Amino acid sequence: MQTIITTPPTAATVDPKSAASSVRHPCFNKESSGSCGRVHLPVAPRCNIQCNYCNRKYDCVNESRPGVTSGILKPYQALEYTRQVLEKEPRITVVGIAGPGDPMANPAETLETMLLIRREYPHLLFCLSSNGLAMPEYLDDLAELGVSHATVTLNTVDPAIGARIYSWVRDGNVVYRGQAAAELILERQMEAISGLKARGLAVKVNTIVIPGVNDAHIQAVAEKTSALGVDLMNLMPMFPTAGTPFGELKEPGKDVIEALRAEAGPLVPQMTHCRRCRADAVGLLCNDRSGELGGVLSACSKLVPKAQDDRPYVAVATREGLLVNLHLGEAKRFQIWGLAENGTFRLVEERQAPSAGCGPSRWEDLARLLSDCRAVLVSALGEAPRKILTERGTLPAACSGFIEDALALAYGEDGLARLEALKARRGGLGKSCCGTGDGC
Repeated sequence: MQTIITTPPTAATVDPKSAASSVRHPCFNKESSGSCGRVHLPVAPRCNIQCNYCNRKYDCVNESRPGVTSGILKPYQALEYTRQVLEKEPRITVVGIAGPGDPMANPAETLETMLLIRREYPHLLFCLSSNGLAMPEYLDDLAELGVSHATVTLNTVDPAIGARIYSWVRDGNVVYRGQAAAELILERQMEAISGLKARGLAVKVNTIVIPGVNDAHIQAVAEKTSALGVDLMNLMPMFPTAGTPFGELKEPGKDVIEALRAEAGPLVPQMTHCRRCRADAVGLLCNDRSGELGGVLSACSKLVPKAQDDRPYVAVATREGLLVNLHLGEAKRFQIWGLAENGTFRLVEERQAPSAGCGPSRWEDLARLLSDCRAVLVSALGEAPRKILTERGTLPAACSGFIEDALALAYGEDGLARLEALKARRGGLGKSCCGTGDGC
């Protein structure tokens, strides 16, 4: 997979291997939970598994549990939301992504959000929570982005039990059910945890205690996590959620959870202060402000893309470096242009395009590759890549003619808005022309 980092974080700023990093993480260090806060950025709506206890809701302000959020943010909106949250709650030390789906089932949104936050706030810790299914593919990206802490939800190490917990598991375009699904996700979870530890990240395992399903299996999960070098285990009582197969089960009591922690504690350290945080949780663990700041999140979710300093470049698909004359799907590389100090344009570099292939994953990879570009200029493109790139904050513009003419418009006042308006007609770029584009 093509790396998307151009300037990695300074090691002195965030060192995932330093003990000091976990001291500032309220979930990994109970003593700091009253002084260090977290903000969860709900940028990952899609999930690649269906657990029999989960029913994701998007607008339930009075319910506190994973999978719940009052809104969904795009990466550039998440950056602005973070700015405003830090002004109102300066005790935030951790930025996390925990859904409401799975971060790695939304890799483009997750990785771009982390990159944007890391560039502006290198002093913050970065954390994400995942079911682990799609995590192995992105381990190097997470480490290079400076992610210091990760949580993997590991409910069982026995596929027979897993078959009762997971309704289905989707890997790419293939859906697995029953024990085949459980075997696949367990294999990926083991690979993810091992890979995270090998890259120096602090790892927490969340285990949902489901009465009559896996409550007699916790010791086996603890033994496996201990062997993998997991730093912390969080036994979470299942929250009975209406409309799910496990909705009629009784929530395990405090005494049950404490007894299980006592059994697992000698094998792996136990978390005892979990608040079952929402996907948009913000503030201290003991003083969550997600309801109070819900209006800020809602306002940020309505922001529209604009030319910002965090997207200083424009990408160009060109055959010879003079004209915009390549279809998006034909481009094997992109020229990256920026503004020079004298107001002219300078060629910054060339970037290799993601490998050709079918499906949206290619365009999501491209969106990550161009995450610092406000626009990409091509001769034509299809609606699928146009939608994905636009949602990720890189405006695709179908045009032809001299590169400098197109760049002048892209960097001009309201240039991106004009490019977008011109995409459906011709004759708008001076010596160039603009068209709708088609194809895949």
